[in-house]
Amino acid sequence: MGRVRGAVRRFGRSARERWREVVGPWAAGTVTMLVLAAVLPDFRLQSADGESATRVAITAALGAGMFGLLGAVVWPVLVRALLLVPAFVLGLLVFFLNGSLLLIALALLPVGSGAAEPETAVVVAAAMSAASSAAGTFLAVRDDAAYGRRLARLAGRKRRRRGADTGRRRTPGTVFLQLDGVGHDVLRDALRERPGGRREGPLMPTLAGWAATSHRLTPWRTDWSSQTGASQLAILHGSNEDVPAFRWYEKETGEVLVSGRPAGAAELQRRAVARTGDRGLLGDDGASRGNLFSGGADQVALVLSVAARRGRHNRSRSGYFAYFSDPANATRTAVSYVAEVLREIGQSLRARIRREAPRLPRGGLYPFVRAFATVVERDVVVAAVLGDVLAGRTAVYADLVGYDEVAHHSGPRGRDTHQVLRDLDRAVALIARVTRHAPRPYRIVLLSDHGQSPGETFAGRYGLTLEELVRRGRAAAGPQPVVLASGNLGLVSFPDLPGRASREEIDRRHPGLLRGLADHPGIGFLLVRSEEHGPVVLGPGRAEHRLETGEGAAESPLRGLGPGAVEAVRRTAGFPHTADIMVNSAYDPATGSVHAFEEQIGSHGGLGGEQGHPFLLWPRELSAPVREGAELVGAERVHRVLRRWLREAGEPVTAVAERQAEAGEPQIPVGRIPFDGRAHESLPVGEMPAPFAVTGPALRDKTE
Repeated sequence: MGRVRGAVRRFGRSARERWREVVGPWAAGTVTMLVLAAVLPDFRLQSADGESATRVAITAALGAGMFGLLGAVVWPVLVRALLLVPAFVLGLLVFFLNGSLLLIALALLPVGSGAAEPETAVVVAAAMSAASSAAGTFLAVRDDAAYGRRLARLAGRKRRRRGADTGRRRTPGTVFLQLDGVGHDVLRDALRERPGGRREGPLMPTLAGWAATSHRLTPWRTDWSSQTGASQLAILHGSNEDVPAFRWYEKETGEVLVSGRPAGAAELQRRAVARTGDRGLLGDDGASRGNLFSGGADQVALVLSVAARRGRHNRSRSGYFAYFSDPANATRTAVSYVAEVLREIGQSLRARIRREAPRLPRGGLYPFVRAFATVVERDVVVAAVLGDVLAGRTAVYADLVGYDEVAHHSGPRGRDTHQVLRDLDRAVALIARVTRHAPRPYRIVLLSDHGQSPGETFAGRYGLTLEELVRRGRAAAGPQPVVLASGNLGLVSFPDLPGRASREEIDRRHPGLLRGLADHPGIGFLLVRSEEHGPVVLGPGRAEHRLETGEGAAESPLRGLGPGAVEAVRRTAGFPHTADIMVNSAYDPATGSVHAFEEQIGSHGGLGGEQGHPFLLWPRELSAPVREGAELVGAERVHRVLRRWLREAGEPVTAVAERQAEAGEPQIPVGRIPFDGRAHESLPVGEMPAPFAVTGPALRDKTE
């Protein structure tokens, strides 16, 4: 009898929760429809007899119900049909589609009637979706126990569908969150208390709380190519060999390989897997979200390396479908998208009025590109991660790209990027909150792939581009050299010279070119290959550092670039696809500034400043990345550290503690620090901003 009574109670509780999930949003939509019908002249509700207020209310209730039903049934079909539409266009179509569904709902009313002008229908539909979503969020989060049961029910459904391995669920999973482009010093400053002013406290309160209690913050050093293509390829697949830049020219094919294009990312991933013989970091029950590469994961969403493939095995774009198939999600993100576009326009106008320098033109499509990176992609990736956590996946790696996009155009520090950092902190807080309801404990590791260095563009400072400077120094006729840029790293290749052109051959063909480049005030150094001396670094004033013998090291142009610069350049010199001339812009140690060869005032890709110093924020119960006093150097080594941490999930805590003691790490009593960060959570779900106040139904099937 006890079991029967318990089952009855559980059924009743589940029925009440499901009833609230339906009735709350329906009631909110009905009230919103009545209010808007009263204040908008182009939106009318009318009962059958045209007079009864009660029947008008019934008409509104039926209209809200019909609108909700169409959203549940028709909306997913529309979104799936529009998967081939660019995502930022889909965000704008949300309003039109929602308005169309409302007009259809009004036309199908069995009792009474309604009418609205098309533009008014868009406004009414958006308001109803927002009100319904807010009501669902409020009802879900006001009762924490009900919220937990609701998420647990969803997680249980996913586990049953996947045939969960209960043995694995006893070990912690790991969520790796990459904050793209956030340098170590930028994060460190965002975690500090900021006394006085309009806002007090750290920019990122959640992460600040973690750094003070359960996590440790440490920098690491990138390779010469300090950009996402090289760093993330090595982090996820263990090797970034022969990746000299973000884009480079390959003479054997006559094509430019670009890390940020689907075909380029797929080829880089193929080469890395062939080199290592391993699928990647996420090969064991992993998920890859919003990345350039899959990491060997079976579950992918918004992953560039698989985006070019077609067929049922390519589910990269399904992340958009899973998120936008919920009309409340779609409306909420669309509203935030428009708000972000307006914010960018306002911030750009303020920068022009204040004559801020350096400054870039930020018109055209850029406001929409920024809004896509900071709102649409963020929301979709976060929702996918929440689904992975609820499904109990072993390892999840997700990239949040908003800061990197804004910093390129606004600079690494300032009001523009501060807002993005706050939003990222809220996203991390939500993910940590949801791990409480996961079927297994979770460790959350945060890291970045590179930083960003500020500075006026090369063209803005010197009045000509790198390509124009190279062509000015050419003497001989023939094919034009291929000049490419990757932040403040430039690559010059001569298509008519087979293999890697030597310094001697370049001097014969184009006398004065190398010296003219090396002596330019905007250029820090060149890397070329000498037939006699091997790799050679050239700098101003006839400085010459021969890397194989060390001759000229005392006056090397690399001296001011910090420890590890020589080794980073030497390693790149051995890559098969290193350009004939590798060009690194000048670096000012006093200001930390560089000169990007692209239109960026916050850049990365070469050597110099904060771009080469990303961060790792890791739970203290994990073993130290490196021994005390050592430096974590290179993305390939970061991969090995993350691999080790995944292995530690199945090890006894005492074994990890022994490694910490060997590394000279401070010891933390076993059991003091939880896996999911709940002891120091700084932002409850009820205080989440609208884009992240995601309720149970909005989380459903995000990984499908």
